[in-house]
Amino acid sequence: MCCEIKRRFLLLYATQKGQAKAIAEEICEQADAHGFEADIHCINESDKYNLATEKDPLVIVISTTGTGDPPDTACKFVKEIKNKTLSADHFAHLRYGLLGLGDSEYMFFCNGGKIVDKRLQELGAQHFYETGLADDCVGLEIVVEPWIDGLWFALRREFTSRNAKEDMSNNLRAVSNGVSAMTVDPSMSGACSLDSELQQLKLEDLQIQTPVALSQRTANLRSVVSVQDTEPSLDCSVPPLSQSALNIPALPPQYIEVQFQESTGQEPSVSSLISDGTVFHVPVTKAFQLTKEDAVKTALLLELDISKTAFSYQPGDAFCVICPNNAREVQELLDTLGLSERKKCVVCLKIKEAVKIKGAAQPEHIPKGSTVEFILTWCLEITAVPKKAFLRALIECTSDAREKRRLQELCSKQGASDYNSFIRDPNICLLDLLHAFPTCKPPLNLLIEHLPKLQARSYTAASSHLFQPGKLQFVFNVVEFPSSPSRLVSRKGVCTGWLTELVAQILQPHKNSLHSRDEESSAVKVSIFARSINTFHLPSDPSVPFMMVGPGTGISPFIGFLQHRQKLQEEHMDWKFGETWLFFGCRHKDRDYLFRDELRSFVENGTLTHLKVCFSRDPPAAADKTPTKYVQDNIRLCAKEVARVLLRERGCFYVCGDAKHMAKNVNDTLVDILSTDAGVDKLEAMKILATLRQEKRYLQDIWA
Repeated sequence: MCCEIKRRFLLLYATQKGQAKAIAEEICEQADAHGFEADIHCINESDKYNLATEKDPLVIVISTTGTGDPPDTACKFVKEIKNKTLSADHFAHLRYGLLGLGDSEYMFFCNGGKIVDKRLQELGAQHFYETGLADDCVGLEIVVEPWIDGLWFALRREFTSRNAKEDMSNNLRAVSNGVSAMTVDPSMSGACSLDSELQQLKLEDLQIQTPVALSQRTANLRSVVSVQDTEPSLDCSVPPLSQSALNIPALPPQYIEVQFQESTGQEPSVSSLISDGTVFHVPVTKAFQLTKEDAVKTALLLELDISKTAFSYQPGDAFCVICPNNAREVQELLDTLGLSERKKCVVCLKIKEAVKIKGAAQPEHIPKGSTVEFILTWCLEITAVPKKAFLRALIECTSDAREKRRLQELCSKQGASDYNSFIRDPNICLLDLLHAFPTCKPPLNLLIEHLPKLQARSYTAASSHLFQPGKLQFVFNVVEFPSSPSRLVSRKGVCTGWLTELVAQILQPHKNSLHSRDEESSAVKVSIFARSINTFHLPSDPSVPFMMVGPGTGISPFIGFLQHRQKLQEEHMDWKFGETWLFFGCRHKDRDYLFRDELRSFVENGTLTHLKVCFSRDPPAAADKTPTKYVQDNIRLCAKEVARVLLRERGCFYVCGDAKHMAKNVNDTLVDILSTDAGVDKLEAMKILATLRQEKRYLQDIWA
């Protein structure tokens, strides 16, 4: 195959956090070994490709963001293909395969990919390979790896079919011109040729195991596997896996060269980490704990002073906080990798000349002039769950035979279950791996190549600029990762842990009310920037009724909604205002009932018409004839009012909070309510709900 001319296909990716790009790059790397050339581009680089004239097969890898939207990099592309003036055969010449990435904990699973897939077909494009939908909830690799494995046969079949059609066309042309001296049956010739070539492709696929796999025999390794271990763990396996032959990924070529230079004494600015949007450095003026010490989760509220900036927002808007990795974890990583003495050295990155990786480029998320310490602190997500390609690369940096074998198992197809159980599900990071495999000493360039960009964290405004001019408040739970057999030391979420330490000196303990707290003078600052797309807003018409569902910290945007509504009612007493509903829930009434006094005040002054609360861990009151544990229970009790607001008064319905259970249960409850009220089956009720979503009357701000 190495002597054959490489057959080109167009490879586009649309990514939000880098997953789709990484998978597309993996496809690009594998393509060469299978006789193909991947012409890879981000889908927003429309100046580098033209689907209207594209003749070669198209492969798309696309993620989903928000509650079912295409990623930001695909917005322009989606807008262009949704142009209603395009004819039904606009892409009739196009043959494509699509891999969608999503998370089934969200209601609109892989919707970004589905939107593009459906529209391409509406415009006449046809599949040469079936669509794959990968679920991050159970592990993207479960679908991604076999989909990539099958892609090569599908591409060979596509090119073989195309060649056969061209041969038939040439034969027909030759016969019609009287050139051929032989009697030719073009259809039979082409069909036989196509059948035989496809049969040969099937034989080739059987002979090759996975396209980029190595058959790893264990005869020389079994002696280092302890027979005394009866339970598998991160650093140890048991039969049958410990005695199995393994299919492990091909070794990704290292393409970045690192050179260390003397420190210049200047670090890049945090603003240089963000390419789009303006970064604002703003002081934290208040910080207080909303939950009691014995609550299951710790919720904090922070207030930022934006009065001296051009930053603006509406209630419900999301914004991003630029955060660093934990300083202690960064130092431990420096010590483990032997980089402590070089942490202040400037890192100069170059692409290795001998490496032939299409699209290989210096990472844009590492500013020029960055030191080793700056890169590990601000640029790389050192707590990210390592991908299998990274594990494969780490094998070559490990000296102990038993450790090498276990890393081989964890990145192999046979070890997929162990990978999920001991790495993916418990959120194991690089430091955890280096603890478990002490002879593994990867160089800095490997971390830069395999660790993703450290993403800014998104939070929703919990305030109104009308109610509190020049202030921006937000609420978060402090994320905790407890210690476990795979994780020797507990750790906190990257951003929530950093914010908690940052405001420790000004943090005020729990009280029921926030009104009495004086503003603190603080030198603590955080860097923020606005999200480019925000749609979780109050109805533009104040007479429109709306319902809000926000258990736990999901109440955050609704505090901003109600503050805004209260101010509007005070300033415009002649306006007509629609009724407002809030369904709130928490575990314990006396431990984590967030904003209790504020909500009571909203009810008393008429801003909030109906407040329905429930407490999932408290015993029901003796006088309560219809006890409720969760927000969906209260929604069901108010079924007639919900149907009235949504169907007859054309109101809005907002949901904020946990996607895994709450949002799905609320959605199912709404389907039941609409089905009963409209007298239709559940499928029709789901269509009604989908219409509400399209009309921006059913809005979600949810997270996993």
